[in-house]
Amino acid sequence: MSDRTIKEELESGRIVISPLDPADIQPASVDLRLDRKLLVFTNSRRPHIDVKKGLEDLTETVEISDDAPFILHPGEFVLGSTLEHIELPGDLVARLEGKSSLGRIGLVIHSTAGFVDPGWKGHLTLELSNLARLPITLYYGMKIGQISYLRLTTPADRLYGSEGLGSKYQGQTTPTASRFSREFPGPDPAQDAAGTGR
Repeated sequence: MSDRTIKEELESGRIVISPLDPADIQPASVDLRLDRKLLVFTNSRRPHIDVKKGLEDLTETVEISDDAPFILHPGEFVLGSTLEHIELPGDLVARLEGKSSLGRIGLVIHSTAGFVDPGWKGHLTLELSNLARLPITLYYGMKIGQISYLRLTTPADRLYGSEGLGSKYQGQTTPTASRFSREFPGPDPAQDAAGTGR
């Protein structure tokens, strides 16, 4: 979609970007900014990340202060979030992409999570990685990426967040750790009780 169409869709309320500075509308995308909260991975006694288990004990939330940036070290990976709340109608998908100028210093903002489904509502989680050999500063409110829009041939039958679809991140407002463990069936309570002697 062009800047003209993006403006029309924003004015009609079919797509939502809030807050929005009109100066952030580019020829075919809209710049997005980095929110204050980051989810960092902590040292753990776990020997590995088990995709069948939650990550609650592997991450902690830190906040970027107004006085100092967060320092992202070489090889480090953290989760961030867009400052903006994003909403999509049933006939649009969006792509989240990095800023070229940041990519040129080694900052990657997503590994695989650049696709935004129709029906999405919430802040977008950013997968921030430093591929450079020097630390990179992250400031609250800095331009971090851009969102572009594509129109579907027909509206989707089941929007993101629909019952039974298994949407894991609808409505998120802060960086959200992986919920991939929900893809696996839970333990059988009877077997668990037998195994623990209860």
